[in-house]
Amino acid sequence: MPKAIIAFGSNIEPEKYVPLAIRRLGEYVRILAISPVYRTPPVGAPGSPPYWNGALLVETDIPPQELHDRVLRGIEAELGRVRSANPNAPRTIDLDLVLYEGVTSDDPRLPLPSPDLFRYAHVAIPVADIVPDWQVGGQRVRELADRLREQAGAFEVVTVTLD
Repeated sequence: MPKAIIAFGSNIEPEKYVPLAIRRLGEYVRILAISPVYRTPPVGAPGSPPYWNGALLVETDIPPQELHDRVLRGIEAELGRVRSANPNAPRTIDLDLVLYEGVTSDDPRLPLPSPDLFRYAHVAIPVADIVPDWQVGGQRVRELADRLREQAGAFEVVTVTLD
């Protein structure tokens, strides 16, 4: 069964929505690993509350587009995610398919690997925590995260209770 990486983030009641989203995802996929969850500064939204960001390693037979459209976007909607013209607006939960084993895609609706993995420390660092040696774009995820770590600012590990 293919493995995939799902990144998550929340800056509206993250202590509530991060565990809820993880539990809901577990109803659709087999969760193999959860990265540390980091409190990170908001990107592109000065004055917004900090985010809780992390990543999940999952196993699933749900095809990538269906996983993205039906499962991830469905859970976001269920948990009150409101999409606006501002892509950096605060949110209850954000779930993004970052990597899907054996799949690459240039489809603008769902590029794989996700370009955010190469751009943002809050995506790359949690992914590197759970799959440091996966190869992406000719380099290990760990190397990608190390390069982005310098621009990360203050990342603080937070405790998440899933029960």
